Amino acid sequence: MPEKLRITYTKSAIGYAQDQKDTIRALGLRRLHQTVELPNTGSVRGMVTKVQHLVKVEEI
Repeated sequence: MPEKLRITYTKSAIGYAQDQKDTIRALGLRRLHQTVELPNTGSVRGMVTKVQHLVKVEEI
């Protein structure tokens, strides 16, 4: 299993539910096209699943 996930914010959360906006912020994403690298844990995977339509995920 890869150690980290590279998550890129690709689509605006405007028009989506507040909990999805909060999840984007909790992942450390603030601006479109911003990329963060986070550990590959169950909690991070769960957050990514919730906003999978707004982000791009790569395993590194």
